[in-house]
Amino acid sequence: MELHQRIVSAPVDFGVVRAEFGLASDYPSGAVSEARDAVDAFAGARVDRREIPLVTIDPPGAMDLDQALYLERTPAGGFLLYYAIADVAAMVVPGGQLARESLARGQTFYFPDGTVPLHPPVLSEGRASLLPAVDRPVALWTIECDARAVPVRYTVTRALVRSRARLDYRGVQADADTGRLHPSLAALPEFGRLRIAAGIERGAITLRLPAQIVVRDGEQTGIDHWQLAVEPRTAVDDWNEQVSLLAGMCAARIMLDGYKSNGSGNSDQVGLLRTMPPPAPAAIESMRHTAAAVGVSWPRNESAGRMLATLDCNTPAALVLMSEATGLLRGATYTVLNGQAPEALQHSAIGAPYAHVTAPLRRLGDRYATEICLARCAKTEVPHWVRDDLTAVADTMRRTDAMAGKVERACVDLTEATVLSPRLGTDFDAVVLREANATRPAEIFIAHPPVLAKCTGTPPEGGTVRVRLAEADPTTRTVMFGYPAGPALSMPYSNT
Repeated sequence: MELHQRIVSAPVDFGVVRAEFGLASDYPSGAVSEARDAVDAFAGARVDRREIPLVTIDPPGAMDLDQALYLERTPAGGFLLYYAIADVAAMVVPGGQLARESLARGQTFYFPDGTVPLHPPVLSEGRASLLPAVDRPVALWTIECDARAVPVRYTVTRALVRSRARLDYRGVQADADTGRLHPSLAALPEFGRLRIAAGIERGAITLRLPAQIVVRDGEQTGIDHWQLAVEPRTAVDDWNEQVSLLAGMCAARIMLDGYKSNGSGNSDQVGLLRTMPPPAPAAIESMRHTAAAVGVSWPRNESAGRMLATLDCNTPAALVLMSEATGLLRGATYTVLNGQAPEALQHSAIGAPYAHVTAPLRRLGDRYATEICLARCAKTEVPHWVRDDLTAVADTMRRTDAMAGKVERACVDLTEATVLSPRLGTDFDAVVLREANATRPAEIFIAHPPVLAKCTGTPPEGGTVRVRLAEADPTTRTVMFGYPAGPALSMPYSNT
């Protein structure tokens, strides 16, 4: 399905969601002043790497550009990656108003009609953003890989760079399809495919479910009208994601270098990892049952990630199994190193230790994890402000991560209910993602308009069925369909 496919639109007020979660876009004036007057605290100590032809890849219109990359093949047949990350820590005064406010906010919250930013836009979309043709302070990762794209050496240092071009995913994908990739990205397709294959070997799990988004209807005037769409995921999305994942895995290894599991909270073992426990055996067995029910072969000696990677995402069976697989990816959190056992420091969906370091303009924890890596690579002490704040940072990230998921879901739910409310009693074609059980109704996916919803009755899992819209209430943000198509069935389920 094409992004922005024309469907029914409706006026929607997302301010009610911001109010519900207590999210205020306005920044305190003192923090804004600090952001406006920010200077590079390490200006005299940076390595000048403005000769590297870095480029950024972001969604169209994005201004908070955290990352710029350059990737080349080496004469020995390997890969050399330069990955520049906005050096936010260099422009935020420890203990200042901006530092305190960003510690409370945790991350940028994205709404269809704007953002509630982690930092004032004068910083995140201006002075610190890796916009093209301007000098910017960065944490520059240098990662050398062998011919299989496996890292053999990696380090990060403070540098001064200048991005050459601001690219977007769809444009880069079009260039890849026609063999016209920017020279700085010429090696990205092969590198990305090799890293994806390496992830499957590690046991990584990647889901490719349709991404519901809410987009403005440009054909309407006056009050903002909104419509639902499916955001297509391109190969470039996957390849670029592998660059970020690789940097995060290298960061985790730097923080874990020499790590000892002693339970003593050794002060030298400072670090902030993104962790996820392995899937529960019951979740794996439930997914195996589902695979058998929808006719997908899954050998006992094959990992869930490998099985999912073989699926054609356009088939009902793939939609069902990808939906079921979300149950394997639970319990993600931020873990401060404090003598934990090594198995507690893994990220099961990635199949390796991992840290967030590539989005400091939008995510607070990245600033702190990057600062730890910079200190380790320079063989200097980790700054006291990092050590002092690390537990509070992890707490803030856990709290705001949970809130961000709820905010995103609330915006989609509100749009779904608003768009569908005039169509009560209308029949739709749907794919059944999960059959009903004693505690929950069935879950379905409708392609036109793209809706993930609950459904009464007992539609068969993996089947394509006809359902009827029984409820669409914008006030409660609830949508319910009924199967078989016909009057709503009375079932003891809540849609919350």
